[in-house]
Amino acid sequence: MDNRNMSDIIEAYLKEILEINQMVEIRRSEMADLFDCVPSQINYVIKTRFTVPQGYQVESKRGGGGYIRIVKVDLLQHGDYLIRVSESVGSSLTESDAFAILKQLYLNDVIELREKEIISTLLCNKPLLSVSDNNKLRAHMMVELLERLTYDEKE
Repeated sequence: MDNRNMSDIIEAYLKEILEINQMVEIRRSEMADLFDCVPSQINYVIKTRFTVPQGYQVESKRGGGGYIRIVKVDLLQHGDYLIRVSESVGSSLTESDAFAILKQLYLNDVIELREKEIISTLLCNKPLLSVSDNNKLRAHMMVELLERLTYDEKE
């Protein structure tokens, strides 16, 4: 008798596909029908078992032609460091804190000097002046950047 729960079974199914292909595209309702479960069960599995730290990037499109795409990625050597930094950002980030993080990314050879300067230009106050809460936007942008730096997409 198999002691695995439904989440384990769905996860195993998707990972089996990802062993063969680097990407799988699914429709939540079709997966729910296939496994005779509620669509939220599919969401739960994807949200908890297919994360960047676990080596996956998830994209989704809502609506009638919507899909969930899971891509297997290679975590870079700095992945753990970047995840810890990302977790420390929170929901608001000052310009000086953003620059400090970028400086550390440069000093730890995660980004090059030119990349540091380009990103600094985007995260400084000037382009964010028209935004009502630029610290929240800056935090969101930094978290997205750090998450993207943790992996290298397989072609």
